[in-house]
This record gives sequence, C-alpha cells and structure tokens, in this order.
Amino acid sequence: MNQDTRIARLAGVRKRYGNIVALDGIDLDIHRGELVALLGPNGAGKSTSIALLLGLHRADAGAVTLFGRDPQDIAARRRIGVMLQSAVLPDTLRVAELLRLTASYYPEPRAIAECAAIAGVADLMTRRYGALSGGQQRRVQFAMAIVGRPEILFLDEPTVGMDIDARQSLWAAIRQMLKERCAVVLTTHYLEEAEALADRVCVIAKGSVVSQGSVDALRAHVALRRIRCVTALDAADVARWPRVVSVDVQQGRLTVATADAEGVVRRLLDADPSLAELEVRRAGLAEAFQEITRESAAVQEAA
Repeated sequence: MNQDTRIARLAGVRKRYGNIVALDGIDLDIHRGELVALLGPNGAGKSTSIALLLGLHRADAGAVTLFGRDPQDIAARRRIGVMLQSAVLPDTLRVAELLRLTASYYPEPRAIAECAAIAGVADLMTRRYGALSGGQQRRVQFAMAIVGRPEILFLDEPTVGMDIDARQSLWAAIRQMLKERCAVVLTTHYLEEAEALADRVCVIAKGSVVSQGSVDALRAHVALRRIRCVTALDAADVARWPRVVSVDVQQGRLTVATADAEGVVRRLLDADPSLAELEVRRAGLAEAFQEITRESAAVQEAA
C-alpha cells in the first residue's frame, strides 16, 4: 500500500513487563480503509500492541505513531474509536444517555440516531444499559465507539456474547465503516470472523509478526486439501493410502485430508464408482493459523 495511507505504525517496538518480553522488535503498519486482523495465541503480544497504539502504555524501544503523532496526543486520540473486550459502564444510564455523553467528548460527533442505526440499537435507546443482554451491550459499545467519526477503530473481541444473527449484523456495520475509509484493527478468537472481514491478517507469536498477508495468501501456506464425499469405502482402509494425512466420518460423509488431492480423488473414484457428493476444499484460515504458529515455534526452539 502507498505509504501516504498509513495512519498507525509500530516500528521495531520492544516492550517488557519485568522479565517477560511482550513485544520483541515488532513492525506493524495500519492503512486507511483496511481491516487488519491480529491473530495469535494468548500472550503473543496482541493486547500490548493495541495498548501502545492507544497510548495506554509506552514502548521501551522503537517508534509508535498514530496519525504521525504520539498516541497520547489528544489530537490523535480524538480520531480513534475503541471497543475493548471488557467495558464497565453505568448500569443505570439509558442507551441514548450513554451515546449523548460519549458524543459530548468529540468536536464533530456523528448523529446519535445514525450511530444507533448503524449499530442496530435504535430499538434499545430508552432501555437501561444494565438491563440489556451481553450481546445487546456489545452493540451499544460499538455505537459508542463510532460516535466520534473515528478514522481508525480498535475492536477487541467485538462479537463475544452475540448470537449468529447479531454477529452478522455487526459484521455489516463494520463493513460500512470500512466503506467510509475508516481503518479497523480487529482481534478475535473467531477465525471465521477474520476470514469473513479481514483485508490483511497478521499472525503474532512471542512478540513478533511471524506472517502477514491476505486470507488467501495465508491459506496458500498450507498444502493440505480436504476431500468430502459419500462413499461405501471403509474409512480405516482409506486412512492407509499414501499421502492421506487423516480421515474422518461425520453424518455419513467421509472427509480426507491430503496434500495430493488430485491423486486421492482419482483413487476414490476408481475404488468406488458409486461415490457421490464429491467436493474438494483448500485449508481454512484456522488450519493456516495453526500451521504458521507451529512453524514459528519450531524455528524459535531451534534458534
């Protein structure tokens, strides 16, 4: 991407908490209008990276900038929106009161009704925050995060506690923010969420970015394909074929993992002419993430 679109940056950043190395020379750029998903095991450095960009902590070494400024600069902070994994808000305030209060902190806030419509909370405006379900509270927190017309939005596990319909609605709201050229930094344990939304995925392990790219680029990192079919063949027999990594049977369907999809498909068809409902799928983001983190751990252990 063109450097002119870069609005947040970690460059060679190191951060320690006592004897614990949280970030070990991490480099990360965030560009206008893109959604970057930060993935990694617990303790990888995702939360510390966001805390530095929010100005909540200081780096021990390296550079951290937000709109070319110090993240603690009030002029930079007014251009961001934040939805953290846990939020403590007054239970007695009504949703409309929370949104009006949040809007008062910004010079040119978005209209309250517009925020409510985008976040899907228009029908909750007169309800007290403490009386809402966990999923409804998350939608209110999203409305509060966008009220200041942010140019970059930090979303930490935004759909925790939501049912599938509410999650899909929030995904649509996030996509609307991207259309407005707002950048989004997403951390999530729902890999299907990153797969559905991310322009770029950054995998962080032990304080460094170990892989990044589009979802398709990360998928390509894994050679395995999954073959699914309905067949009379015995699963244990298929599991003994060359180049077959694993075999699973669920609801009468055989699933074969292999790096030689073409060869295995030919053998399946030869062995069972009545085979039906054949499909071949490449690895998902979850498998790519697991493979990348395994490789990273192996390299670090060998170093």
